[in-house]
Amino acid sequence: MNNRCFWLFMFAFLFGILLPVSAEEKILKIGTLFPLTGSCALAGQRCKAAVETAVEIINNKHPEINVPLAAGEGVLGYKIQLVHADSQGKPDVGKSEAERLFDQENVYAIIGCYNSAVTKPASFVAERKKKIFVAGCSSSAALTERKMHYFFRLAPNDRIESKEFCDFVQWLNKNNSSNLKTLGLIYENTEFGKHAADEAKQIASKYEMEVVVDVPFNPGATNLNSEVTTLKDKNPDVIFGACLGGDYTLFIGTVNQQNWLPKVALNYCSGFQDPQISKQLGEKGYYFAGASGYSPDFVKIMPVAEAIEKLYKEKTGVPFDTDSILETVGMLVLGQAIEKAGTIDSEKVAETLHKEEFVSPLSFGGKVTFDEQGQNNKAMSVVVQLQNGEYRRVYPPEYSTASVTFPIPSWDKRK
Repeated sequence: MNNRCFWLFMFAFLFGILLPVSAEEKILKIGTLFPLTGSCALAGQRCKAAVETAVEIINNKHPEINVPLAAGEGVLGYKIQLVHADSQGKPDVGKSEAERLFDQENVYAIIGCYNSAVTKPASFVAERKKKIFVAGCSSSAALTERKMHYFFRLAPNDRIESKEFCDFVQWLNKNNSSNLKTLGLIYENTEFGKHAADEAKQIASKYEMEVVVDVPFNPGATNLNSEVTTLKDKNPDVIFGACLGGDYTLFIGTVNQQNWLPKVALNYCSGFQDPQISKQLGEKGYYFAGASGYSPDFVKIMPVAEAIEKLYKEKTGVPFDTDSILETVGMLVLGQAIEKAGTIDSEKVAETLHKEEFVSPLSFGGKVTFDEQGQNNKAMSVVVQLQNGEYRRVYPPEYSTASVTFPIPSWDKRK
């Protein structure tokens, strides 16, 4: 018995030595940095899933998906491996996690951070280390005004959206004899919120709109009673809001409790766009509006999104929103840039990102290019309004799928 075991062992040993050893798979680590816990956790988890969806497309064959890198060959022969980190929505945590991702996890680049206030210090870490940082959806205009070489942002910034909001208000005045003249601002007291408010003030003055009330709040607040009371007392015609995640839910709930509504309410970025939050709010969330780069009815104008969204929904149970789809775009564009550069050298890939045009079927216009500051030149969005549980495009007219419901119906006239 012992003899038999000995020869079986020797056979296995020699067989293992003589067999040709397969080449080790090449791996390229990419870090993600999103708020996976805290008040913006739902949005952060979906952004994480969006990057995972892009990597699923890059690493595996998907003949049903007509986007670059869907052949399943990876990038330059490298398979992408994601390393996830949780910023908790806090700038100091985001900065330390960015350092950990680069120094301990040895990631090649970082995609993140959703919150502009976190993206700012985390991307400084990348710049100092001469590593690429891709922001899908952080919208503070200041992020691409820092003369940074390795930072790239896909989303429209708050300046672009502020102008879009004012154009929409002007269009309502012209086509509905609306006489909308006064503006109220409510925003989180962060990098994102403060810059959104500053941009709104500058743009509104050019449209002869008077800002009559300016209300900051601390993100993650437990109530917004005094803030909404201040808005209600001034009773502006229009509200521009910079409220994310659970703060948006709280804002709408408080407006409902105080039985007050402006004629028009427009929100930057997430919160309003969040399909889970809109489901939680139910009819309370109807007829509020905001900027959007994607909602389910966008499939009609970007049909390739349907197959990709199917993969994404398997991870999340909900469709893409603007923020999540931009993170998918960010990963796909980074992959294309590496392919175009023909190397993973960060300097050469950064130069390629600055100089080249990238195919992006998940973006309006289907292309992405970056200026010298890393802002996507082709970034744009449209105004959508939540009507009977569906996000409908209402402005500009050439992209509209529904007429705008205006003014917002009073609470006692809801169905």
